[in-house]
Parts: sequence; structure tokens; C-alpha cells
Amino acid sequence: MDTYRKNPYQIPLLKVQSIDKYYGSPQSMTKALDQLSFHVQEGEYMAVMGASGSGKTTLLNCISTIDTVSSGHILLEGRDITAIPPQGIAAFRRDTLGFVFQEFNLLDTLTLEENMALPLTVRELAPDKIRAKVHAMAERLKLSEALGKFPCQVSGGQKQRCAFARAVIGEPKLILADEPTGALDSASARVLLEIMHRFHRESHATILMVTHDAFSASFAERILFLKDGRIFNEIFKGEKTRESFYQEILDVLCVLGGERPC
Repeated sequence: MDTYRKNPYQIPLLKVQSIDKYYGSPQSMTKALDQLSFHVQEGEYMAVMGASGSGKTTLLNCISTIDTVSSGHILLEGRDITAIPPQGIAAFRRDTLGFVFQEFNLLDTLTLEENMALPLTVRELAPDKIRAKVHAMAERLKLSEALGKFPCQVSGGQKQRCAFARAVIGEPKLILADEPTGALDSASARVLLEIMHRFHRESHATILMVTHDAFSASFAERILFLKDGRIFNEIFKGEKTRESFYQEILDVLCVLGGERPC
């Protein structure tokens, strides 16, 4: 199934084309992704949902080049990332992708400011430009007062906002978020989701988020529901309120047999 695109004349930023992913040996094979196809437009905020084993994490790993597809193609800005040689993977990730992980993945020996600066430091930007960008981003994400602190000295919400800042400060083409609220309490999760939503609207960032949480998914514009490695359903927020979109998500999950009883 190839999903609907907002503008049929616009070339999608991301094209997933008939990908399969197998795990195991020929004697005991598991098919995690099954002829999966969809497009993501530039500036779109999309969530992927599904029960454990549905293939959503495998999909994210293949898009991020952490894993490889068994067949099919994934194109980002027209470039087939399934054909990138191993020696080119690190540069591709550095220059094109931003990652937000559930467990933050901050470096404990660096301050929040130094963690946020890492992508710019790797690109060898001038120190004064790095400092200006980091402080502007910290102001935007309400982290200015914590810049000099180490990860062990701040809250989980501040850690994840720092992780989000690190993911987006280099202006990547695609931001990949893997259960970004999974390690946060409800109040911190809401703050992060509102920040991500505002950042998306203001910067026209393209975000692909994997989540099992309906509340988190309700901040997205479009949701793909996976089941057994295939698209089970797809819904769009459109002009709906977030509250009504949240209820629609729960209704689909009910039919899917996912996160709540009918």
C-alpha cells in the first residue's frame, strides 16, 4: 500500500518502497516488515504506532541505517540509502539525520551545553558560531539556566530537551524520535511534546516518531498503524482538535487490538 501524499506533485522527502525485513535462519525465519511502502513529505510530522512486534522499531532502524532491509528501497531526497556503502554511513547520519532516543544518550562527562554542541563541533564550525547556536537553542527550549550543568544534575525532562536540542541543532533533513517520552513522567512528557510540536511548526522540521503512546501520537499530523510488518491503517489530523484526534487514535488501537480494551 502506498499512502496518500499531501501534494501529489511534490517529491517526497522520504520514500519507503516495498521493503521487507527478515530475521533468523532459513530454518526459522521471522518477517518483521512485509512489502511496506509509504511517503513522508518535507515538513511533515508523522507518527508510527503498533503493538510490540508490529515492526515499528525495525522500520525506524532501517530508515536510520542502524539496520538494513532484506529487499526494497528507502530514498531520502532521492538518494537510495539502502545502497550507501558502510564507509559512508557515519557521514550520512551526521549530515542528514537527527536522533532522539528514549534513554537520552547524553554523555555524562559533558555539560548540557557541550552535549548540545557536539553535532556542530563534529562539523568543525567556528567556536563563536557554535556558542551562538547553542545559546539560541537553549533559550528556545527553556534550558538556558541548565547549560553549565551535567546530565546527573538535571531532571529527566531537561535531559530529554537537551537530547532534542542536540538532534535538531544541526538542522537535519529528518528527525527520528524513538519513544521520546518513554522515560519521562507525564508532566515532563507533555512539555517535551509541546516543544517538539512548536519546533515543527516554527521550523517546518520533518519528524518521524515511533511511539506506543496515543497521547504522544496525537501531537503528530499523520499516523501510520503497523500490524505484522504491514500498514493496518492511516489517519490524518487535518482540522481536528488534538482531543478529537486522540480519541480517533484510541478507536483505531481498539480495533487493532493494541493499547487499550474495547
